[in-house]
Amino acid sequence: MLASGIEEFRRSGVRALPPGPVALILADDIALLPETLRHLLGHGFGAVLLLAPDHLDQRLPDPRVHLVRHDVTAPGALAGAANALMPALEGRWIYVGHGAEFPFYPFCETRSIGELLSFHESERRMAMLSYVVDVYAGDLERAPDGADIADAWMDARSYYALPRPDAERQIEAYGGLRWRYEEHIPADRRRIDRIAFFKARPGLAMAPDFTLSEAEANTYACEWHHSATAAIVSFRAARALRSNPGPRAAIRSFRWHGSVKFDWTSQQLLDLGLMEPGQWF
Repeated sequence: MLASGIEEFRRSGVRALPPGPVALILADDIALLPETLRHLLGHGFGAVLLLAPDHLDQRLPDPRVHLVRHDVTAPGALAGAANALMPALEGRWIYVGHGAEFPFYPFCETRSIGELLSFHESERRMAMLSYVVDVYAGDLERAPDGADIADAWMDARSYYALPRPDAERQIEAYGGLRWRYEEHIPADRRRIDRIAFFKARPGLAMAPDFTLSEAEANTYACEWHHSATAAIVSFRAARALRSNPGPRAAIRSFRWHGSVKFDWTSQQLLDLGLMEPGQWF
């Protein structure tokens, strides 16, 4: 389906969505967009809403992908779209992300995202904390834009989290390229914690920093035990650093002694502590 905007999709498109979690993807960068869509559909999302500018003539790979025209350059464009769609998608789980970002969750090779979210909800959890894991090309001469799926690397160390002093069970997390090259990253884009999954309901709102208006929705765990978390494997920081003349000239390689090759499995992310299954076994 092609909708001229969010309002048209709210009126005529939402009713046609199949069951299952919905992915809301902002196409502000079309790099690896087909790969992003295939990844989402392959892990059980019932529908993908692709928020795209007017000039993007994207061939939709699957009827579950819906193209919705949107101003992707507006401040807080993704959060704004999520908030506008919130009432229409009431009762559905939503994932918010960008192109060139690949969500991973525990045991995703054998279980669907719907199975994880159903379990998460059974534990009275209506949102899930995720961590953005920056990945980058191992050879910038071969992949000058910083993105290479076949030769993707990641940081295996130097992640940390600070508790929010005014909020219980909430943290601000840092690491990856956004930490190593923080002098080139705006301060409001350095954090890697994101509430990327949540169940839509009236009155809930998302801020541009991917936190929600309800305090409990921003917590990393419930009061009685740890909850499952997810990881968002992202080339966006690498691409941003390579597209900016300053860091592009200064950075010969993203690899360092803390780099490991990413094997595109959930087990590697679990072993590195970048997500956890909680009570889901």
